[in-house]
Amino acid sequence: MSSCLHGLFKFVTALFLLCFGCCLSSNVCAFGKKDSVKVAQVRTTNTYFNQVYRQNLPAAFYGNEYGNPTHDLLTADINPNVILLNSARSRFFIVLAPRIQMRLLSEHHSPVKSPSYMPGASIFTRVNNDDTRPRFLSLSYSHHSNGQEGLTLDHDGDFNRDDGKFTTNFYTLNYYFGKRDIMETQAKSQSAFLGLEVHSGLFGLGYSKQLKGKYGFVRTNGSWFYDIMRDRRNTSDHYLNHERLRFDLTYIWDKLYDYSVAKVQKRLNISVKYYYQFGFMENVALIVGAGYRGQDPYNIYFQDSYPYVAIGLASGVSFDIRKRRRVGYP
Repeated sequence: MSSCLHGLFKFVTALFLLCFGCCLSSNVCAFGKKDSVKVAQVRTTNTYFNQVYRQNLPAAFYGNEYGNPTHDLLTADINPNVILLNSARSRFFIVLAPRIQMRLLSEHHSPVKSPSYMPGASIFTRVNNDDTRPRFLSLSYSHHSNGQEGLTLDHDGDFNRDDGKFTTNFYTLNYYFGKRDIMETQAKSQSAFLGLEVHSGLFGLGYSKQLKGKYGFVRTNGSWFYDIMRDRRNTSDHYLNHERLRFDLTYIWDKLYDYSVAKVQKRLNISVKYYYQFGFMENVALIVGAGYRGQDPYNIYFQDSYPYVAIGLASGVSFDIRKRRRVGYP
């Protein structure tokens, strides 16, 4: 566990130094330029893209999921996005995510047996200059473990769900594209990404050995969401409500037991969610959703496959995109 956190620290430090160097070099170049208008345009573009990056960050979830075979009382995906670099002087944007997933089990004393600790860091950078049709990349490192030290397998050779150790580390590269239409009383925005997720266990590093051949080490991730914000009365500084429809999918490609690559019911995770945020709700939205998990993302419970329905609240900076008319957008 400590070696994984040490690896995360080195990754974040390297990202920060890289972006600091890029930001510093851009300032040096800008200082020598006579065309201050061009410098201002670049900084304006960076500011707009920083807002787009925030909009694409994953939100936290608090509520419940129905359909899980473990029968939970409460489900939480605590995902505070700590923004380390967000500057108009740099095209880079760095986020640290000390993420934790928890399930309160419907058992005696309602225990949380093995939370998913998923700290990570991401760096974003744009590949075009058009904030109405943004294109950008993200590179992420994530650690995933359950904080347990027991044997991963029990005496029968099954995965030990009481105190069995689960550990994996993975890297993700995503390409994002979208479209934004900002108006006085309404704003529309859609964004999508397609990416590759590779776990270090594929190379025999940083994972519980018993996961090999059973847990997905190579995955394709994809997502699409559509936002609409309205203020028909045009009387306030903010849009009065905010709606989002989001679709996510993951597909596992590498060896998984004896399942063929076309074994969709064991390799595909898919979900659709609807969010509604009232104007009086500060960075919080109601959420309903449904989906199917071929491989449960909750640490050592990964063997479970099931459909589910989710109801609860979502929060996070990805909802902090309401327009202030008197100041300008973003």
